[in-house]
Amino acid sequence: MMKIATKIKPKPGQESVWDYPRPPKIERTDVHIIVRFNEQIIADTRKAIRILETSHPPVYYLPPDDIRMQYLKRTGGSSYCEWKGMAAYYSLDVGGKTAEKVAWYYPDPVTEYLLLKDHVAFYAAPMDSCTVNGEIVKPQPGGFYGGWVTKDVVGPFKGGPGSMWW
Repeated sequence: MMKIATKIKPKPGQESVWDYPRPPKIERTDVHIIVRFNEQIIADTRKAIRILETSHPPVYYLPPDDIRMQYLKRTGGSSYCEWKGMAAYYSLDVGGKTAEKVAWYYPDPVTEYLLLKDHVAFYAAPMDSCTVNGEIVKPQPGGFYGGWVTKDVVGPFKGGPGSMWW
């Protein structure tokens, strides 16, 4: 039996992922994002792009100019998003510590999402920390999706048990 999601009512200053659209909304944001791995700052930006999709916490795509790209290594494999197109993956290698397929990007996104071209999104779980305006994010449940959960967003979020068909 499929479990139906019950929207959590957002408090003032919060967003509900159930108010996000399908197809996803793409928008620039000036929130301060820092990604750390093996005690190194991998990315530091105020020029991210947010993707907002029904039932998903925001995914932040960071510009390559604000990422220490020397730590990222293109890795095999790809995945297909029905909205954005074909994604490619990066692994991280920092000071002898490696993490496989921990970031992804769209080298040739579809027209509606061209703003994402070559911007990089990181999975939060393998990192030492990912922060948005100083708040340490929690990874979207389930491991496949790459949304970042902060106090500013409420779910329930796709990715956890029982959410496969939302």
